[in-house]
Amino acid sequence: MEIKKAQEIVDETIKQYGGYWEPLSMLARLTEEVGELARAMNIKFGGKKSKFVGDGKEIKEEISDVLYTLLALANKLEVKLDEEFVKKVNESHEKYKEVYSK
Repeated sequence: MEIKKAQEIVDETIKQYGGYWEPLSMLARLTEEVGELARAMNIKFGGKKSKFVGDGKEIKEEISDVLYTLLALANKLEVKLDEEFVKKVNESHEKYKEVYSK
């Protein structure tokens, strides 16, 4: 799926359920979702112990929640992520090469 299409789907869904929150509230929500992903990752790959059956096994779902919330925030701020992502990749190629090289 293209990023533009994903943003459109998120927009339709949010409007159906009542509308967007204010940007700072959306950022707080994104932070919560990233925290949930971090917790799941720490249970699976780190030293954190799970508290109940299935705890920490939802990494795919948590990544999806982060993406959905990020798309919603981009929509609220009228950011065309498909365009911005291409710009970022093109201008930051050397930076990413340094960051991700072994």
